[in-house]
Amino acid sequence: MRVLVTGGAGFIGSHYVRSLLSGAYPAYADAEVVVLDLLTYAGTLTNLAECEGNPRLRFVRGDIRDPRVVGEVMAGVDVVVHFAAESHVDRSIAGAADFVSTNVLGTQVLLQAALDHGVSRFVHVSTDEVYGSIDEGAWPETHPLEPNSPYSASKAASDLLARSYHRTHGLPVCITRCSNNYGPYQFPEKVIPLFVTNLLDGKKVPLYGDGLNVRDWLHVDDHCRGIQLVAEKGRDGEIYNIGGGTQLTNKELTLRLLEAVGADESMIEHVPDRKGHDRRYCVDWSKIANELGYTPRVPFDEGLAATVRWYAEHRDWWEPLKKRAT
Repeated sequence: MRVLVTGGAGFIGSHYVRSLLSGAYPAYADAEVVVLDLLTYAGTLTNLAECEGNPRLRFVRGDIRDPRVVGEVMAGVDVVVHFAAESHVDRSIAGAADFVSTNVLGTQVLLQAALDHGVSRFVHVSTDEVYGSIDEGAWPETHPLEPNSPYSASKAASDLLARSYHRTHGLPVCITRCSNNYGPYQFPEKVIPLFVTNLLDGKKVPLYGDGLNVRDWLHVDDHCRGIQLVAEKGRDGEIYNIGGGTQLTNKELTLRLLEAVGADESMIEHVPDRKGHDRRYCVDWSKIANELGYTPRVPFDEGLAATVRWYAEHRDWWEPLKKRAT
């Protein structure tokens, strides 16, 4: 078996690759892994350092928008797990062109190559942000797509392309939509690593608006296990929400991070709210639980404490990235 992982040098993709190659997914114990990654600002080979020299891993630096490169790496592939995306909302507000190009065109190039090469499973990894904002309750997979940022709009468009390749061509596509991820190796522009690394440097943390926006938190290991269940047992053409089960306001999250590093509320800097800031996300993940047996295993308090420790112990990983990003 050969698995193509796009964006496999990024936060979630690299966790999936490391897990697969370490034997965490027995059904893929002998699988060859091809990682396709452009190594933009958020992707780095240091995320795959522990896999270096593994004979089952092949890394290709390339752009998912390039049909020639994609066609070459797709040859002989059985399963595609598509993580590669521009994913930071603030960057999409500042400039949406790269998000549309990468997330929409890049996904179409991959889908067409997968169709041309007879791939047996294409897992398209998406986000709960495509649903918009929900005041109460939780979104089922059948909820209409109502994205509110250029990022989430580009992901919604890519979801619809993936669905269309199944409906039109019969390509065996599954779509996953996850809640907010956290864990080690997350690029330090996202809220948890940004706040933790700022606090470790004695800098304040920027809290948007009133801090009452609500997110559901999902450890990256639970997310990748959910993706693997879909890769192995998901039904063709279906969408699966993957949630973590811990809902917190941004202020509640910030207070937990302050406590974890021994700081107080004087380290909070209140900043103007993000444009179009979604108030609340919450996915109903009963479908993947009932059909595939998924349940999150990492308790949030334990996962968060371990994540904070990881950043405290890995300055050599995040300091260069923060300098490069600025």
